[in-house]
Amino acid sequence: MPPKEQTPAKNTNIEEAMQKLATELDNYQNEKKGFSEYYPDMNVLISPLYKNQLKAIIAQLEKENLVNAKSFQLYLDTVIINMHSKVKKYKKSIFFDDENIKDIENQGSTIPFYIDEKKNIYILLGILNPNI
Repeated sequence: MPPKEQTPAKNTNIEEAMQKLATELDNYQNEKKGFSEYYPDMNVLISPLYKNQLKAIIAQLEKENLVNAKSFQLYLDTVIINMHSKVKKYKKSIFFDDENIKDIENQGSTIPFYIDEKKNIYILLGILNPNI
């Protein structure tokens, strides 16, 4: 199915998001600092961009409804903790032409992640939510 046509403003936002995600991937591949563990002793790292975007999404959700914000965070944690066992179910990212980058869909958000097969590590590059 071809992508939906978007307005120029939406195209600009998507292009900006893609550039930020590409920068995070490049930073990881060039071993720049700033990536942290999602939870201790997990093979999932989060980029600084992911951390900042998640904070903004949670803050906005908390303004609207605290229960929904907690539900979003809990469900997201569950998905990420179990992602290593379900990585094959995720589709190739819509933002990258790379089989090692896939997207997690979570309640209207898209989370592109990179699979570093050599190090057996998953890197959460960002979290995009068009509604926030």
